[in-house]
Amino acid sequence: MKLLSWLLDLYETYERNTHQVGKFDKRRDDQEFTLLPVSHTTQNAHIEVLVTENGEFHSAYVVEKTEANTLIPCTEDSANRTSSIAPYPLHDKLVYVAGDFQTFTGIDNNEYFARYIEQLQEWAESPFAHDKVRSIYRYLKKGCLIQDLINWKILFAENGKLISKWDKSLNEKYGEKPAIYAMVNGGVESAFVRFDVQYPGRHTLKVWQEPEMYESFIRYYDQKLGDRDICYVTGKWLPSTQRHANKIRNAADKAKLISSNDTSGFTFRGRFERASEAASISYEVSQKAHNALKWLIQRQGKFVGGRVFLVWSTEEPNMPDPMEDLFSILPETADVTGRTAFTNEWFAREVAKAMDGYRGDLSSKANVNIMVLDSATTGRLAVLYYRNMEKELYLERLVQWHTTCVWLHNYRKSNDKFISFLGAPATRDLAYAAYGHNADDKIVKGLMERMLPCILDARPIPRDVVDNVFRRASNPVAMERWEWEKTLSIACALINRSRKERLEVALDESRNDRDYLFGRLLAVADVLERRALDENETRATNAIRYMNAFSRHPARTWKVIQEALQPYQARLGSKATYWTKIIDEVASRIPVDQFNDKPLSGLYLLGFYSQRHELYKKKDA
Repeated sequence: MKLLSWLLDLYETYERNTHQVGKFDKRRDDQEFTLLPVSHTTQNAHIEVLVTENGEFHSAYVVEKTEANTLIPCTEDSANRTSSIAPYPLHDKLVYVAGDFQTFTGIDNNEYFARYIEQLQEWAESPFAHDKVRSIYRYLKKGCLIQDLINWKILFAENGKLISKWDKSLNEKYGEKPAIYAMVNGGVESAFVRFDVQYPGRHTLKVWQEPEMYESFIRYYDQKLGDRDICYVTGKWLPSTQRHANKIRNAADKAKLISSNDTSGFTFRGRFERASEAASISYEVSQKAHNALKWLIQRQGKFVGGRVFLVWSTEEPNMPDPMEDLFSILPETADVTGRTAFTNEWFAREVAKAMDGYRGDLSSKANVNIMVLDSATTGRLAVLYYRNMEKELYLERLVQWHTTCVWLHNYRKSNDKFISFLGAPATRDLAYAAYGHNADDKIVKGLMERMLPCILDARPIPRDVVDNVFRRASNPVAMERWEWEKTLSIACALINRSRKERLEVALDESRNDRDYLFGRLLAVADVLERRALDENETRATNAIRYMNAFSRHPARTWKVIQEALQPYQARLGSKATYWTKIIDEVASRIPVDQFNDKPLSGLYLLGFYSQRHELYKKKDA
């Protein structure tokens, strides 16, 4: 019953975060989001109309895009409306809320307005109605909204008819293009209107920001809900629903996680006669679980194409993301700027110590949830991966991942400067290292999902992934320099984790493995030639140019590289002695019978990286 498991976890997340209901926050792209109250959704408003306490028109203005996101009450029908007539209870499009719509457009909206005003009247006259609802109802039942908006110069009419779209010929008569005509796609008839009440000499919260308004509609609508049934999630007798939320990933998302509206296909027919026989979910649980999911996705979800990767704790939403690199999670621990030496044991202790902060912030019973969502069609959304783990085990696995798949990376930026950091790469960066910087989103998100068991269950990294990264790291001429350097360090991290005996980034001069020594030779040749070139010379060295051939035929290719080095050794003169001695010393440690053309393993990349790091470190020192 995995469906019930993630629904219950989301429901409990909502219950533990009710203090966030209705409180708007902003994402990095400045888009607002909030934890929605039950029976509410959000819409982007184009026009705001203010009425007086007595139900008279007060004023109106065009809503700026940055302030357009509006929290509105909704019914089951309106939340799922497509082409059917299903008005929102309070705020809605002109075709619903304007009683004089037909007069100014010639379009028959009688049924739209009648259904809307009847629904609003029922709420306004109920014992649960807020005073502001009554004021808005008293104004709208007069049926003069468009006339008032024209008088207030929000909308414009010509010969008694509403101007639907603005063209340049109208500028001569009315001046510059009015703001509303730039805001609405298509005709202004589709403008969305929100309402508020203006009290003279008294400041109150906006209608869509007032908790008492939320509660007013929730209590009113609760009386109108359908038959009660056993809720499979909570085990209680509650009003059930077969209409579940959409707009899960964003405001334009029509895909649903739960659907049973296909009475002629194979959604449930053939096994069950009615949808409720398959699973009965209460309206309250569905609303709270879906609203919690929307809030979490907007708050901290990671998107790749249409796929969402989400990690949260039921008690505390903020949790370290298993798909990020260590610098994103623990920047102070991962940053090695200024450090001259480190060991794997030291690093493991530092990461574990830093993760203790997350352990201390949560109770011992807290669990961590990992979810992956994606849609195959525009109407259906699927949970591709779901895992609920004990907090301690989750943090333990994160520490294990970042201390076993560890290497030194130099591709992260902090304060517009590149920094060196230790740790495992982010899964997205790993995918680009395996398949190229321009890899298709389908490939990237597929690999990110494949990596989750490697991180959360400590499974081996798929062999094809390691091989792909190894091959690309051995072919630097196929990439720009920055991409190759990034691919190289990621390859070292993956290869090192795949070994039984893990190596340090620091050069191990006592190691006599053939492949490691060949990698060291290549690194010295690269640094020697780079030192001989002019400072402004950016071309690849011979060691880099022949790296791919070297990985497949090391002995034969080394002869070519060594011959190509002679002019640079001559140019450096006595300064080349230092690097020449290292070449001689390393080469002498490779047994004669192993100095052959057997292809090199990934170990040679570790030797190459560590030797080059050592040589550049000494120069810097």
